[in-house]
Amino acid sequence: MSILDAHGKALTDYPRPSVAVDTAVLTVADEALCVALVERDGGRRLPGTFLHEEELLAEAVARSLRDRAGLRGVVPRQLHVFDAVDRDDRGRVLSVAHLIALPSSALHDVDLVPVVEAHGLDFDHDAIVERAVDALRESYAERPDPAGILGPEFTLLELHRLHSAIDPTTAQKDTFRRAMLPHLDGLDRLQEGVIGKPARLFRRR
Repeated sequence: MSILDAHGKALTDYPRPSVAVDTAVLTVADEALCVALVERDGGRRLPGTFLHEEELLAEAVARSLRDRAGLRGVVPRQLHVFDAVDRDDRGRVLSVAHLIALPSSALHDVDLVPVVEAHGLDFDHDAIVERAVDALRESYAERPDPAGILGPEFTLLELHRLHSAIDPTTAQKDTFRRAMLPHLDGLDRLQEGVIGKPARLFRRR
């Protein structure tokens, strides 16, 4: 027996949009902020898939990243729901967009494209990339490498280069150093395998 709402309609009387998940995987490669893209049906898009029945959003995201990008064991965060009526010409599709930032060394089965060149993507993925970049830059504004792209240890020069790649408006070295040092622990070790004077290593506090 169907339970009717205040308008005398059952749940099945309402249209059911499809639900997709799409993930902006961001990284820094060759000192440029890049996004991971996959090629499909003659176009370029973010790794994504449709939500299956009896599947959680997180499960769909994990499946799409495994199948489309070869990524396992990563946990993106929800970014935004994109629900424009005409975002997909195949029908009404809502996309729950996600974001994750990873070291470029973790990305093997996707094309890494500088975000400044990531235009003309399928559906509204240009807008998803734009929002993801804004969110990443906001998270990097006051904290040193919160996504851990550099790994556990790094020099201040490496940290500044990373932040500058993510956000070109990053402060100059001296100002950046003063802002980041309260959030860092200096280690009693110097970087190894470099030409010239090795720099001190730091770790996020």
